[in-house]
Amino acid sequence: MQKNRKKKGRVTPVLVVILLIVILAVAGVVSFLVQRYTPSRNQMDQKAYFQLTDDTEAALVLNGCVSEEKGLMIQGEVYVSADFVSRELNSGFYWDQESQAILLITPSGVMKIAPGDTTYSTAGGQAAVQTGADGAIYIALELVKQYTDMDYAFYTEPNRAVMRTDWNGLRQVEVTAEQTDVRYRGGIKSDILTEAVQGETLYFLETLDNWVQVETADGYIGYVEKEDVSDEQAAPVHVTDASLVFAGIRRDHKINLAWHQTTSQAANDALGSAIANVTGVNVISPTWFSVVDNMGTLSSLASAEYVTQAHAAGMEVWGLIDNFDENFSTETALASYSVRTNIINQLIAAAQQVGLDGINVDFEQLSEASIPHYIQFLRELSAAAHGANLVVSVDTAVPQSFTEYYNRGAQAETVDYMIMMGYDEHYAGSEEAGSVASLPFVEGGIQTLLEDIPAEKIICAIPFYTRIWTENFGQVGVTSEVLGMDGADQYVTQMGMTKIWDASVGQNVASVETDTARYTIWQEEEQSIEEKMKLIEKYDLSGVAEWKLGFERATVWGIISSYLTE
Repeated sequence: MQKNRKKKGRVTPVLVVILLIVILAVAGVVSFLVQRYTPSRNQMDQKAYFQLTDDTEAALVLNGCVSEEKGLMIQGEVYVSADFVSRELNSGFYWDQESQAILLITPSGVMKIAPGDTTYSTAGGQAAVQTGADGAIYIALELVKQYTDMDYAFYTEPNRAVMRTDWNGLRQVEVTAEQTDVRYRGGIKSDILTEAVQGETLYFLETLDNWVQVETADGYIGYVEKEDVSDEQAAPVHVTDASLVFAGIRRDHKINLAWHQTTSQAANDALGSAIANVTGVNVISPTWFSVVDNMGTLSSLASAEYVTQAHAAGMEVWGLIDNFDENFSTETALASYSVRTNIINQLIAAAQQVGLDGINVDFEQLSEASIPHYIQFLRELSAAAHGANLVVSVDTAVPQSFTEYYNRGAQAETVDYMIMMGYDEHYAGSEEAGSVASLPFVEGGIQTLLEDIPAEKIICAIPFYTRIWTENFGQVGVTSEVLGMDGADQYVTQMGMTKIWDASVGQNVASVETDTARYTIWQEEEQSIEEKMKLIEKYDLSGVAEWKLGFERATVWGIISSYLTE
């Protein structure tokens, strides 16, 4: 009996040890599971989230993104740099170096605001434009909001301005749970930014597995659990305040504009013969004005007799101004308020003197640095021209990736029409032969413009000319010669070419080889013109323009007119 008791006593500690190991293992597993699956309650430091260093700064949240740039708090008001305003919110706030003031063209007039000028002040009574300690110019967001199509709200603790200027494709979700955490990242271990409650509307950004990225009304961009919100849906349609829209001057009919290249008084005198066989044209644009120096001096061929004759033929006259003179630097000259004013004053005076109906601006080969000044010139010109009851149209090349900086949307805001020059796909300096205006080239340009500009402001220009391309065997590159419609037909006949319709470009193409060279032509004629007019009708554009009078055949006018009925 004693031996048995001793054996039993030896077994008991082993069982205890095993039991303890099991308990510890279970506890470890439980602890691991609790640690892994229990949501973090750690609150993220909100100043750190917005990258604020002190209370003199305000975070800028724009269109669902926290900007690296900060606003400046001045006596409780949020100010942002003039550069940020012009770049991100409203390019109409233009800092004019010469006059040392902000210039703003509004539908109701022109504003000139110097730093410290309390004529334009905040609700608190301080100047709406101020110079910061860093020497930069700052504008009160309160003022920006008054003249900008934007939503804006200010929040404290921490200071942040929440803004929206883009409502395109905006989506939203509604919180369906009683409460949900908005976390910095998509995961329950991520820090909490803020909370959202049942019924609260959040802007939808993207879905990530079981999480949805959202923006709260007060500017936090984070993640909520998918099960806590409704399915995404379109946000309410944004309606622009009518007081912010430039009404401008537009005709209640389709425009059919023909450019008339006039380089001498003799060309003016020849207007009668130039339009003898023209039908359906309701606007003629003579190339009368050119800026010839950096003081803004204009050369002019404006003629009251010409205008009278055009009016008698049922045509308005929109005088064209260009920047082609080599002594004029668009970038340098238009940066000056006095130069811009000089150009505009001369132009308006000439227009009133001869009875013009409108101005056509044809400034080409614009550098990136010149664009802000050019757009400001268009704003100031439009304000002056509209005061004189003159239509303002502006010419632009077919949009390409290398001209994205043109900011055509901003150009179009204050002018009445934007004319896309739907040609020069291949031009005099091209490295290879090709069409002047293939159908895909023209349509692609229209589609790009429509992303930023309404159809009722767009006129598509078409060419009456083509190029005959010469590729000399054994030589690099090509040369070309411009031909009108009749000249092209004569060339094709003389060279014994056979025209073949190419539906992919919407043109007849002809080519022939000799012992020394290959000659190719993509013709512009009745059939190709009709294909382009179909595009104008398809996209319901405001009309057509043609370059230029004298290159056409009389038969094209009836085709063009047939596609311009309301």
